[in-house]
Amino acid sequence: TTGYSLGKPVRTPLPAGPFHSRKIVLESYYEVVPDAPLTVRIQREPGLPGDTFTRPTGLAAVKVTPLNAPAEAHVVQDVSGYNSWPMTQAIGEKLVCTYSRGSGHSIGEDARAVYARTSVDGGKSWTAETVVANNPGFGEVTVGKGLDSTGAMLLWVRRVGKQRHHDLYRTTDGVSFTLIATPELATQPMQITDVFAVPDVGLMALWFAGNYSDKAVHSWGVITSRDDGVNWTQTPVESGLLKADWPTEPAAVSLGDGRILAVARTESGPAQFQMVSTDNGATWKRHQTNISDIYASTPSLILDAETGLLSNYYYERGRGILRRRVVAPNIVFDNPLHWPASEAVATGSQLAWDSGNANATFIGDTHYVSFYSGEAPDTAVMLSELPEPTVAP
Repeated sequence: TTGYSLGKPVRTPLPAGPFHSRKIVLESYYEVVPDAPLTVRIQREPGLPGDTFTRPTGLAAVKVTPLNAPAEAHVVQDVSGYNSWPMTQAIGEKLVCTYSRGSGHSIGEDARAVYARTSVDGGKSWTAETVVANNPGFGEVTVGKGLDSTGAMLLWVRRVGKQRHHDLYRTTDGVSFTLIATPELATQPMQITDVFAVPDVGLMALWFAGNYSDKAVHSWGVITSRDDGVNWTQTPVESGLLKADWPTEPAAVSLGDGRILAVARTESGPAQFQMVSTDNGATWKRHQTNISDIYASTPSLILDAETGLLSNYYYERGRGILRRRVVAPNIVFDNPLHWPASEAVATGSQLAWDSGNANATFIGDTHYVSFYSGEAPDTAVMLSELPEPTVAP
């Protein structure tokens, strides 16, 4: 081959004593040209802030393992236009995929509206498209989903015009959506993300606010509802953050006993953030993880009730790879640098902004992960169908 790819640094904890060894996966998936020569170079990067190890290291062996290509994803919608930023939720045995379509990668254009399709065969076929929201003078984007206490789907839609609003819709069939709330919040979020249930609290969602500048004006926090989404209370967690310290587009799961684990995108790198709470979301601790095979990668989490395993899905933009990391939450809750290596579960376009934004749901023992992929002005909403993991790597 004539080109090369520069991999991203991998950060792995090591004890300070001598003769400790680690198996470290540097690249969990790399597309190659069959039968072409493959050259691999590995080096330590002591100039990076993440390299805090004070002792010498040695390389014992390098192993390259051939992999099969991931399964093809199902097409949800590929009509002409910028079909993007899907939010997918299972209602019983039915998949509901909501998404936004406009003329390009723009959130405020009046032409942008929110649509929905449903599937009862795991995403192989879809019902006709229905309109969820298309208000004159506003661009509308799906930004979060979840379930209320009755099992109905909730959908956050960001409505951008001269002002920015967040509308919460409810549906029991994925076809007819009813607006149930447009909360007036002291800090207007850039986005409100997926809704999840917290014992003794009610419904919760995380939010983030800011303008993506290099000034210390960014914040994030939680909103909670005790009446299935009709009324919401906003609580800031951190404010006055620089962009490098700002967790965006977070996903969270309740682990019980007051514990909540969230993972968030970073706008500056080098790794996704992890935020944890031990008091049902009243207070939080935030740290960087070792999840560095990312680029503006929005996470989506699924906690399996039977196995207890946590799956973190995210799309590495630029590389065009939908990735998954699977872990027992107790391993990483207090050790955010202990996430195991990722696996590639689907591929899409390698154009940085015309693909991405994973969002996951499940039916039984199958995970479904939506994302979008293509090349502006035309992109498609896709859905990967995956068996749930039964063991962590």
